[in-house]
Amino acid sequence: MIEFFLEPYKNTPRADIIIEIIVFIFGIASVWYAKKENILVYPTGLVATILTVYLLYKAGYFADMTINAYFTIMSIYGWFNWSRTKNDVSVYQISRTNNRQKIIGLVLFFVTIVVMYGVYKFFDRPILEENYIDMVTSGIFFTGMWFMAIKKIENWTLWIIGDLISIPLYGYRGLGILSLQFLIFTVLAVMAYIEWNKIINEREQNERRTNG
Repeated sequence: MIEFFLEPYKNTPRADIIIEIIVFIFGIASVWYAKKENILVYPTGLVATILTVYLLYKAGYFADMTINAYFTIMSIYGWFNWSRTKNDVSVYQISRTNNRQKIIGLVLFFVTIVVMYGVYKFFDRPILEENYIDMVTSGIFFTGMWFMAIKKIENWTLWIIGDLISIPLYGYRGLGILSLQFLIFTVLAVMAYIEWNKIINEREQNERRTNG
């Protein structure tokens, strides 16, 4: 197993390995801060996504590169949202999506797949079977990132699904460190869902007591 992860790095430039390790550390830190509803999720996430764009560009995975470029933009948007307050209380509270937001999320998912397909055509790259998986995970992560920016618990459900798909995908591609990162992401996302769900349930119970 160790050989499986290390073999692809034998001919990898040391600088790229260091960058991948930095992405690994900051990516995990970002998910941890998101789990704790800490705004540091965004500056740490920006470091991870910007460097990931570089790594994926070099590897030729343009759909994933594009989605990480989007993550960079959405991190700035999310940072702005999470920092907004009214009467010293955050404007956005952890909550569940409503029907309108679910529909928007579904539209974002399918639009992202179409855009990712266009990216491959734009760069005149052959579309392999694994690239279609890229497109699906891109749609999942695209929508999840938007849900996170507005503090919707469903973002964690999407991260879990996308992470589980990405673990074997990145292992197959020889990006063992990123594969391990997605494994850790999955564990953290499950923990985060449980924690956010607890917050929502406690608030709903308090509201029922107040209104009852």
